Amino acid sequence: MNSLKSVIIGSIVLVLLAIFTWEWGFCRFYVEPDQMAILIARIGTPLPPGEILAKKGQMGIQEEVLGEGRHFRNPFEFDHQIMPVINIPPGKVGVVTAKVGAELPQGEFLANDGQKGVSRRVLGPGKYRINPIGYEVQIEDAVAIPIGYVGLITSLSGTQAPQGAFAKPGEKGVRSDILQPGLYYVNPKEFQINVLEIGVNQVSLLGREGSTVITKGKIEGQNAAMEALEGNLLKQQQAKRRDYYQQMDADTQQRTASQPPAKRPATQQRDTDNVHVLNEFVSFPSRDGFLISLDMTLEYEFLPESIAWLYRSYGDLPAVVDKIIMPQILSITRNKGSEYRAKDFILGEGREKFQNDMTEALSKTMAEKKIITHNALIRHVDVPMQILDPIQKASIATEQNLTNIERQNTARKQAELNSNQSLIEQRRAQVAQETLKLKAEIAADQDKQVAEIQAGTVQQIALIDKNTAEVRANKTRTLGKAAADAMKLVESERARGSQMKTQAFGDPIAYSLYEFAGSLRPDLMINILHSGQGTLWTDLEKANLGELGGASLLNKK
Repeated sequence: MNSLKSVIIGSIVLVLLAIFTWEWGFCRFYVEPDQMAILIARIGTPLPPGEILAKKGQMGIQEEVLGEGRHFRNPFEFDHQIMPVINIPPGKVGVVTAKVGAELPQGEFLANDGQKGVSRRVLGPGKYRINPIGYEVQIEDAVAIPIGYVGLITSLSGTQAPQGAFAKPGEKGVRSDILQPGLYYVNPKEFQINVLEIGVNQVSLLGREGSTVITKGKIEGQNAAMEALEGNLLKQQQAKRRDYYQQMDADTQQRTASQPPAKRPATQQRDTDNVHVLNEFVSFPSRDGFLISLDMTLEYEFLPESIAWLYRSYGDLPAVVDKIIMPQILSITRNKGSEYRAKDFILGEGREKFQNDMTEALSKTMAEKKIITHNALIRHVDVPMQILDPIQKASIATEQNLTNIERQNTARKQAELNSNQSLIEQRRAQVAQETLKLKAEIAADQDKQVAEIQAGTVQQIALIDKNTAEVRANKTRTLGKAAADAMKLVESERARGSQMKTQAFGDPIAYSLYEFAGSLRPDLMINILHSGQGTLWTDLEKANLGELGGASLLNKK
C-alpha cells in the first residue's frame, strides 16, 4: 500500500515538473516596454472572405495584441511577432485608417467605430497598442492657433449646407464657431482649419505704384514647440495666399492684355509674409478737371464675432481686401474726390475735410460688411505741376511771411526774456544780501539771548550763595547761643546745688571736709599708732610698718 502511494506521488511530481518545463521553457515569451506582441493562430476556424484579422477561436492574425510583460502561448497553436507600440508625440495627432470593419455608406469617407475607412476619432499624444495589420496610423500636426488669430472651421464631411448658411453638425461647409488661440487636436480629414488675423490691419495705396496690404506679425511666445506648430500653420496660410495673388495677377494680365504695354500694371513681387502688394491705385479727376492720385492708408479691424461670416461670404484676407475693401476705397475716394478742386488737396484745410468725409463714408459702408474702419489717412497727393507750382509758391510766400513774423515775435520774446533774466539775477543778488543780513541779525540776537541767560544764571547763583551763607551764619549763631544758654543753666544749677549743700551742712568748713572725704580713694587704709618718745620714723620701724608706711607716706606726698 505504501509503495503504491509513493508511485502515485512520484508520478504526480514528474507530471508537474514536465508541465512546468513545457510552460516555462517552450511556451513563455517576454514583451519589452514600449513594445507589443501580435499573435498568429495556427489552428481554428478559417477567416471569412475579405477579413484580415481573426478573433478568438479563428485561425490567422489575431485582432487583439498583447502588451508588455510575460506571456505563455502554446508554440504549436500560436506564433508571435514583437513590434513597437504606436507613439504619438506631443503636438501631434494620429489619424487612424481602419482596414477592417463594415463598408461605409455611399458618399461617406469618414468611419465610425466598427467601420472600414478613415476614423473620425483621432489619437492624441501618448502610446497606443494598435494592430498595424488592420489599422494604419498617420501622424499629423495638431492645430496651433497663434495669438492675434482665430481658426475658421470648414467641415469636409456630411451633406452640403444650404447656400448662404453656416454648416451645422453633420453638414459640409463653413461653421459659425471659431477656434480661439490655443492647441487643438482636430482630424484634418474631417475639418479644414484656416487662420485669419483679427484686430487692426492696414491697406496702403501708393499712388500709381500700386497698393500694399499690411497684416500683423505673429506674436512671439515662450514655448518652442508651440512656436513651431504655429509657424507651420502660418506657412500653409501664406502659401494659399500666394496662390490667390498669383491667380489675381494672371486674371489682371489677361484682362489688360489688349492695353498698350506702357499702361499695363506691373506684376509686383511679394517677399514678406505680412505685406501683400496689390496692383491697385487711387486716381480720379478733380472738380476742375485735373487728374489727382494720392497715397493713403486705411486701418480696419475684423471682429471675432463677424470673422466667420466674412470668411464664408468672401474667403481669406486677400479675398476680403480684393472683393470688399479695395472696391469701396476706390469708389468712395473717386466719388468724394470729384467734389473737390485740385487746390483743395494741396491746402491743409481742404485735404483734412476730404479725409474726414472719406473716413465717414468708408465707416458707414464697411459697417454694412461687418468691417470696422478706424482711420483713412491721406499721406501724399499728386497734382499737376501747372496748378501745384503757383499754389506752392504762394503757400511758400505765405509761410515765409508767417515765418518772418514769428521770427520777429521770437526776437521780441528773446529780448523780454533777456530783460527778465537780468531782473531775475538782480533780484537773486538782492535776496542773497537780505538773506545774509537776516542771518547776521538772527545770529546777533541769539548771542545776546545767550549772554543774558548766562548773566542771569550767574546772578541767580550768587543770590543762592548769599542766602546759603546767611542760613549757615544763623545756624552757627543759634547753635552757639543754645550751647551758651545750656552751659549757663548747668553751671547755675550746679552752683545752686553747692549753695544748698553748704546751707545743709551749716558750715563751709564742714562742707569742704565732706567734699575732701568724697575725693579720697576707697581703698585708703588708716592706722592709728600711739608712740612713745622718739621720732615718728623710729616708731614705724618698730611696728614693722616702716617700709609699708614709709611707702604709703611717700605715695601720699
